[in-house]
Amino acid sequence: MVTLTSERLVLREFVRDDFDSVHKYASDPEVVKFMPWGPNTRAETRRFIERNIQAQVVKPRTSYELAITIDGELIGGCGLTIHSISDKKAEVGYCLRRDMWGKGIATEVAASLIRFGFEELELHRIRALCDTMNHGSYKVMEKNSMQREGVLRDEKRIRGEWRDSYIYSILEHEWVI
Repeated sequence: MVTLTSERLVLREFVRDDFDSVHKYASDPEVVKFMPWGPNTRAETRRFIERNIQAQVVKPRTSYELAITIDGELIGGCGLTIHSISDKKAEVGYCLRRDMWGKGIATEVAASLIRFGFEELELHRIRALCDTMNHGSYKVMEKNSMQREGVLRDEKRIRGEWRDSYIYSILEHEWVI
């Protein structure tokens, strides 16, 4: 079981009892405005939790979806997905309840995932994508010393509309503790 801790947060594996807290943010249209999924139905939230519980035992593990908690309360989700074990590259992402925005939490989450990727998983490259209109998300990447590499045009279809994404990355030798 993976548990990551930072100054204010504990990132831990999802459990079935997380359903209500996960559904609270995953079903909020404002929270998922820039996501290719959601707002979730109750069935979709259940499938998300079950899929991630099953991924916890897969070997080799390539998906680390974690609950973001503060003082024991689940306030969002985050993840690190390994895209290539041999090339040592992965992608990070995060999603927070709306009342948790603007408090530096996503920046702290991203820093924890990047640290985990480089220190524990010995990755070489970590990337992150976000909608070009999602100013908060790309500011999180920049605060974590990730470099904008470019724009992926019409990269995602979100609620029937093609959307551009920024791609950011950080390399192992660029990361400073």
